[in-house]
Amino acid sequence: MSWKPALYEYVSAANARETEPVAAESLLPAERARLRRLAASYADRGASPVGCDTRLRITRQREGEREVVVDLELQRTMYVRTRGVEHAEQRIDRERVAVQRSPDGEWTVSRAEPIVEERHAGAGPAAVYGEAGPAVRTAPFLNERVLVRAYPERWERSSVYDREAARAYAERHWNDPNPQFVHFDIDCTNYVSQCLYAGGAPMNFGVGRESGWWYRGRSGGREQWSFSWSVAHSLHWYLMTGRNEGLAADRVAEPKELTIGDVILYDFDGDGRFEHSAVVTGADGAGMPLVNAHTTNSRARYWDYRDSYAWTDRTVYRFFRIRNRF
Repeated sequence: MSWKPALYEYVSAANARETEPVAAESLLPAERARLRRLAASYADRGASPVGCDTRLRITRQREGEREVVVDLELQRTMYVRTRGVEHAEQRIDRERVAVQRSPDGEWTVSRAEPIVEERHAGAGPAAVYGEAGPAVRTAPFLNERVLVRAYPERWERSSVYDREAARAYAERHWNDPNPQFVHFDIDCTNYVSQCLYAGGAPMNFGVGRESGWWYRGRSGGREQWSFSWSVAHSLHWYLMTGRNEGLAADRVAEPKELTIGDVILYDFDGDGRFEHSAVVTGADGAGMPLVNAHTTNSRARYWDYRDSYAWTDRTVYRFFRIRNRF
């Protein structure tokens, strides 16, 4: 008897729970808690889930006589209606699922856990390059090549923040990392920084990685970037400084004050250290932000992240309105 039907049944049931988030006792505690939060989020925002489509891809499997452990990529599309306006929220969840065989030969899912937690302080010291090792560029990194728009060879960057260009970049690369940049396992802030830069935010080169906001590219045989470019907590403090030149933002009190190209920072533990970042790419029918993000690659995801295993009742948000001129 194959173990795969048990896996497919698990994925089908998980897909159904996204539109009917019932916290059944048979579920693992973390999933029960997540579903309760998801149901509360739908109720609070006056939203109705109208459908979910989940596509399964097995990225790795380790088979034993009585247990099979598989790494999954679950490509979810949730259809949500808010005040008569419907939008699609997309999310790529990666899970490790164990399927066990009982003495009578029946296979059942025994445990499931996310492979990469969204609760993480930063990008970490090393990038993920794959088995072949780091890619080596054959030409110097040119900052202007990463922009969505085409420019002539000689150009001057406008001082106006192009929110639509930031959004277009976020849409293009939400699940397709730009090979012009290093891609991290924990990639949320690297991705947000790229979106800001694509919108016209000028880099501010500091004397070390601890200062400024920049991505220098390949220099001295390795990639170089500032902590504020790649680490959520560092970007938070950079935006909090209220600079008068270069990338600058104003903190606002409510998510509804944000618009396309603005940024949300997340402190899931409420301990003062921000662990995640996302960029606003739209709004739902109630005018509340929808965001794109990496780590768990997400598109048009509702801003509050109560559908995440990382969320806790201590979660603190920072809402930053990127200034229109730099």
